[in-house]
Parts: sequence; C-alpha cells; structure tokens
Amino acid sequence: MLAATGQVDDGKLSRYIILGELSLDGVIKPVKGILPVAITAKAEGFAGVVVPYENAPEACVVEGLEVVAVKHITQACNFLCGREGYTFSVPAPDAAPRKAAEFEEDFRDVRGQQQVKRAMEIAAAGGHNILMIGSPGSGKTMIARRLPTILTPMNPAEALETTKIHSVAGKPGALHGLITKRPFRSPHHLASQVALVGGGGNPQPGEISLAHNGVLFLDELPEFGRSALEVLRQPLEDKQITVSRAKYSVTYPANFMLVAAMNPCPCGFHNHPDKECSCTPGSVARYMGRISGPMLDRIDMHIEVAPVPLSEITSGAVPESSAVVRERVARARERQMERFAGTSVHTNAMMNSAMIRKFVRLDLGCKTLLERAITTLGFSARAYDRIIKLARTIADLEGAAEIETRHIAEAVNYRSLDRRN
Repeated sequence: MLAATGQVDDGKLSRYIILGELSLDGVIKPVKGILPVAITAKAEGFAGVVVPYENAPEACVVEGLEVVAVKHITQACNFLCGREGYTFSVPAPDAAPRKAAEFEEDFRDVRGQQQVKRAMEIAAAGGHNILMIGSPGSGKTMIARRLPTILTPMNPAEALETTKIHSVAGKPGALHGLITKRPFRSPHHLASQVALVGGGGNPQPGEISLAHNGVLFLDELPEFGRSALEVLRQPLEDKQITVSRAKYSVTYPANFMLVAAMNPCPCGFHNHPDKECSCTPGSVARYMGRISGPMLDRIDMHIEVAPVPLSEITSGAVPESSAVVRERVARARERQMERFAGTSVHTNAMMNSAMIRKFVRLDLGCKTLLERAITTLGFSARAYDRIIKLARTIADLEGAAEIETRHIAEAVNYRSLDRRN
C-alpha cells in the first residue's frame, strides 16, 4: 500500500521478502516459520528479508542472505527508502554448539543399573528404540532424561532440519538461531493424537516431528490412548509422518529415537523383590496387552529395570560420566557413517532388509544361534531383523568387523517382552 501511494521505493521492495505481523500501533510482532521463508528467499534469488527483530537470529542462520530486523513499520520504510544515517541492529544468532559440560544431567548421577546403562549406550550408538519396564522409583525416567547427554552432536544438516521444524511450530528455541542440541520431547500420556502427530486447523508439527533428530520419551506407555500409540507405527518405520485432513495433506519428518517406560503391572510391583503385587494375573495380562504386538515389534530393545539395592546407592564408587560413554558412542557412529557412505542411512537402526543382506554377514555359528532363538522363543520376522541390527551395533561398539555369537546372544536378551508373550 505504501509503495502504491509512492511513499516507499517499489524497486527495492521487489528484491526483498517482508514478513511479520503488523499491529495497529505500527509495532512489528514475531511470526512462525521465518527460517523456511529465509531459505526459500535465498534459493529464489532475493537480496534479503525484512523480518521482526525477534525473528532475526532465526533468519541469520541462512548464510549469504541480508537480514533486516525491524521493530516498527517506520524502520522498514526507512530501509526501503534508503534514508541515510539509519542503521539496523540485528541480534547475533546463537549458533555455537552446546558443550557437553552444559548439560544439567549426567550418567554419573545414576547409581547401579549397569545393565540398563549398557542398553542405553547401545541404543544411542545405533539409534535404536528402547522400552524400559520397571517398578516406580527404579530410575527409568532418570535414565531416559540422561540419554541426550551420550548422543553425538547434530551435524549442520541435522541442526538446520531441526530448527526449521521448530520454526514452523513457533517454538522458543528457533528464535535464538540454529538449534544445536538434540531435542528431547516428553509429552504427557493424556496428550491427544493431534498433539503427537500434528495437524489442526492450521497444520502444525506434532511432538514426534519436534523430536526429529532427537529423542521422544513416552513415560507410562500403556496409559497413552491405543489410537495414539498405533499412529506411531508409520513414523517408526518410515521416519516421517503424513497428516491428511479434508483441506490439506502435509508430510513432516519424524526420524526420532523412541524411549518408552512402563510399570510391569497396574500397581507397579509385579516381580518386585521387596513389595507384594496386588494385581491378579488377568489384570497384569490386560495391562501388558494395552501395547499391541505390532507396536512392540517396532521397539528394538526391551529392558527390565530392577530397583537399586541400598548398598549400591550408598556406595562410594563413582559411575562413568556421560562424556566417557559419549566417546564410545561417537566411535561406533563413525563406523556406521563409513559403512553407509553414499546412502541416506546413517545408523544401523535405519537399515531395511535389503541393506541388512548387503552390509551384514553372519557366520554359521551366528546363524545357528539366531535360528534356535527364533524357533524357541517365537520371535517375528521383524524381530529377527531387529536382533541382527542390534548385534551389528554391539559389534560396532567393540570395534569388531564382523558379528560374533556373543553379539547375537546379547541382542536376543533385549527382547524380553517377546519371550514373555
């Protein structure tokens, strides 16, 4: 309108994308989705973008693009008119990677639970989904919240993808520039299906997309609605989620690690060493049956978490720090990156059946042990593939070139719910 009435230069106007919410008093308010717009502006050959001051760090993530940050409509007019003596203060983006020492949690805080911490290390190294089953107070949530501290930092491409999703959702992290810390999303079990997968009148990413390149933690897994859990099956396989509504269909990325926790029964004390369970066998079976077989098949690891004895809690021994574990995880990830170079896959968990045949070789001893386990324990074909991928990750952590029988044996032990069924 200002250009049409000759108050600003329309020639300069055509070379910039202008985005923001104009209030009645002329103040420019921040909006969602600045980063994807800035990326498109550069791709389309625009000279730059004029954005709200609060959104400037987000737009500055795109290199080689002029970012003009304004707080009021008069500032935008001054820029477009080329008035001398007017400068713009653009907030510097916070793109520096977050150091490990800045994490508030550390695996050093976890006493005992060596088997569970070993399972979490394997999950982090191969990008595997994991389910912890244990009584209240056994440390499931405490351990899950420390998983991001042993994950490798995001590379620039992952950081950009993650920031774009959070930008579209209008999350605070994107307002400070490039997100470099892997997301950790922990929705409540009362969260709706739309909150998990995304959608709404104006399509928005859900929790599973906000966890892209990070961790989705579902505590009290059986308490989530059956439909909400079943909708996770597609993204667990395809690493993306398609939301279809009457007026639109949109696909969001959803490459996340699923970490879930649950009690072994409604009261929580089934098989507890000190406390008596008040549940009947039927109620225990119904409780476990809230999670379908196909859903369990898509979770690579099932680990039982026992209460920590008092002697271990009061022990003076200092557990391994997250930094030490993260070094082993990083070396295993490097081996996987070399193995899958030239493909879209970068972790063992992402391999499909064809890639398993191409990249994984099993000797006669491994095949015999695996076939015996499948026959005896009744694992599904999907569980068969997941055991092989787990064994490959265990071998990577050891630096072994080939999978050995001990790797297969350990991987089989992480399918406890399959054995229970």
